[in-house]
Amino acid sequence: MNTIRKTDLLQKRRWRIRKKVKGTAERPRLAVRFTAKHIYAQVINDDTATTLVFLSSLDKDFRKTKTAANIAGAKSLAVAFASKAKAAGITKVVFDRSGAPYHGKVKVFADAAREGGLEF
Repeated sequence: MNTIRKTDLLQKRRWRIRKKVKGTAERPRLAVRFTAKHIYAQVINDDTATTLVFLSSLDKDFRKTKTAANIAGAKSLAVAFASKAKAAGITKVVFDRSGAPYHGKVKVFADAAREGGLEF
């Protein structure tokens, strides 16, 4: 029986995106990942394999407000993430959606990050 699982298809999309999207020192990669309950965002320099900035809905401030992995949570986390990245001196990034379609939560996160001052 040859059945293709959803997780296998998601992994194929991730690999296809990662072939094209690479973070450098000048333009690190902004990777955003949505799970059923939480949102994770990080800026990565792929040349040195280091994470420069990280923020998730598991952070103290977001736990107090019970930020969920929905559109409202994506917007609030993206604004906070953009300000944290700008404080670290990062303004230009490349966007990695981690295999998720570019609509809904992912699009709201990207638009809010742009409004917060990140360029991509």
